[in-house]
Amino acid sequence: MATTTFPPAGFKPEDIQPNPRKTTSVRRLGHVDIARLREAVLALPEATWDAENADKPNRFEALDRTRHIVFRFVSDFQDWRKHYERPLWSSWRELLEPVMAQAVAPYGYANAEFPRVMLARMAPGGVIKPHRDANPAAKWPHKIHVPLLTNDRVVFFIDGTGYHFVEGEAVEVSNMAVHAVENNGDTDRIHLIFEYFDADQTIPDWVGKLPARK
Repeated sequence: MATTTFPPAGFKPEDIQPNPRKTTSVRRLGHVDIARLREAVLALPEATWDAENADKPNRFEALDRTRHIVFRFVSDFQDWRKHYERPLWSSWRELLEPVMAQAVAPYGYANAEFPRVMLARMAPGGVIKPHRDANPAAKWPHKIHVPLLTNDRVVFFIDGTGYHFVEGEAVEVSNMAVHAVENNGDTDRIHLIFEYFDADQTIPDWVGKLPARK
């Protein structure tokens, strides 16, 4: 299979700039009502977690043993506007959309989209290795976490600074900074994670000039 170099010929890394509206560290968006979603997530059978994790599209090395249930994802790693719904989205959207809508209210966008939506489950002792989200499709949308289950020994690191996010607190994190997670507690950590972008915002010049990477 042919591989695509990044950045492609004619582009320098500094040419592919992230969205200036994105946080450079952490932006706390406030508390949201997670009660119904949390109840449904905690009731998920292990078989569902196993099956969805085995079929997930986000197989990135830095994520280590973190398990995922992916509802929406990008179809082109160069363009966040190209995304698709996975099978579970239709049955879960009624629970997911109210939480997401509350979380993004501070942005005030009139016309916006959610290209990636997923649950991430980290077992006790789990880690997400230090990394940046390198693919171009990650450079424009806001990346938002809503903890559904956590413990006081979970730490989210951004450029070496540790943060703790409580259950029901929506937080935008910088995926352009070096970030990592450690679960040093004895219970799972489960987050709703999604991306969000203003569909009316002018897109950067480099979009459409990069070869597709799927």
